[in-house]
Amino acid sequence: MWNRPQLMKDVADLLYVAGAAALLVAAAVWVARLPLFPIRDVVVMHELREVRRAEIERSLAGKLRGNFFSINLDALRQSLEQLPWVRRADVRRQWPASIEVSIEEHVPVAFWGVATGQLVNSHGEIFTAGMTTLPAEAMPVLLGPTGFVPEMLGYYQQAVELLKPIGRIPRTLNVSPRLALQLKLDDGMIVELGRQQAKAPVRERLERFVEHYPSVLTAARRRPDVVDMRYPKGFALRVNALAVAPESERKGKP
Repeated sequence: MWNRPQLMKDVADLLYVAGAAALLVAAAVWVARLPLFPIRDVVVMHELREVRRAEIERSLAGKLRGNFFSINLDALRQSLEQLPWVRRADVRRQWPASIEVSIEEHVPVAFWGVATGQLVNSHGEIFTAGMTTLPAEAMPVLLGPTGFVPEMLGYYQQAVELLKPIGRIPRTLNVSPRLALQLKLDDGMIVELGRQQAKAPVRERLERFVEHYPSVLTAARRRPDVVDMRYPKGFALRVNALAVAPESERKGKP
């Protein structure tokens, strides 16, 4: 190599560049650790419904260490996402001395279970939080397997739309471990819908309930306690624990 001047020159240039890069990195680290460019403000980018400013301050207390360049944004984000009403947080720097915080709050649409302190958000996710403001409309109660929550929310929303023509509102949706659906309406009536099946979808059973709702009341001569729609061509009523035969059996099968 010693008798190859050009190669020696190239190696020297490479060492020079590497040394200069190392010095720049060291200088940058040194500057970042200096008590310069302190964080002066934490700005929440939009109005929040449930999350309070005091909660944000407590969450970030002790984590605003370092300066504008060295502060750990990921640690700030993770801390904010531990707050009960925060579904997702985004934290970014804003030159010269601010941290901007954007928060997506949970939007509650249902209670999960009875008196559990848990709620279901609009994405079909369960979360635990105490409500400080009452919702504009009474929220339903969902009960069932935790892994089935998005589907339950879909079934509930479907039931709301299908029951509108008869003026009824579902208040509780209960799904058994075998995924059989049961609705409790605002007047206390229970509608048994059974499991989702390709040949007999839950939607069709609920549509049949709505279609025969007037005859349900007429046949029972009062509001029945339970309407069982799991029969393929009829339904059964229970009034005061008295079972009534399926409509197909009472009227004759077509």
